Amino acid sequence: MPTSERKNIILQNALNVFMKKGIKCMSMDDMAKELGISKKTLYLFVNDKEDLVNQATDVFCIKEDEAIEEITSQNLNAIEESLAIKKWVLSVTHGIHPSVGYDLEKYHPNVSKKMQANRAKNVYKTIYDNIIKGQKEGLYRQDLNPEIITKIYIGRMEIFFDESLFPSSKYLISDLYLEAFEYHIRGIASDKGMALLESAIEKNKSPKSSFHEK
Repeated sequence: MPTSERKNIILQNALNVFMKKGIKCMSMDDMAKELGISKKTLYLFVNDKEDLVNQATDVFCIKEDEAIEEITSQNLNAIEESLAIKKWVLSVTHGIHPSVGYDLEKYHPNVSKKMQANRAKNVYKTIYDNIIKGQKEGLYRQDLNPEIITKIYIGRMEIFFDESLFPSSKYLISDLYLEAFEYHIRGIASDKGMALLESAIEKNKSPKSSFHEK
């Protein structure tokens, strides 16, 4: 197996371990054991744990960007696009260890800042473009200021990792995202958009599901 391909596999698997078990609790010995490789082999691809966390989050950012690009290239209307993004986000956050965001911010602040900067840039464009599209389609209210609403959306997401407001021992990221998404989409949708939203929800929900279908 080519070295670059093996490195990508190791980083993807390491990312999965961090998301499932948390970051702080995983030593390099623990990670090597989880990956089924020797620590010596692991150190062929990364310098230390900080480097491993950094490169693993780079993998996540790339996958996130690719997923969003794929969704936004499907020529969906603004409501459908928002629901598709919601579905993808939930697929990623479902089952994620509640301490991941806190661990990253507290113990790897430089990595956290880089990741947040990348996400803010791409999320800003995605949400802003979605609002503009929705207004043109008559699905979102015409009296909205897209720039302000987009910044509010991003700011709201950043507080998910504020331990004083949402301690990771009590709140799941997926639950916080669902509440924020509902608050956002219902706040910006026009009557036409709300009708389309409710129709899409009704069409896709199972007998026991709700707006918060996962």
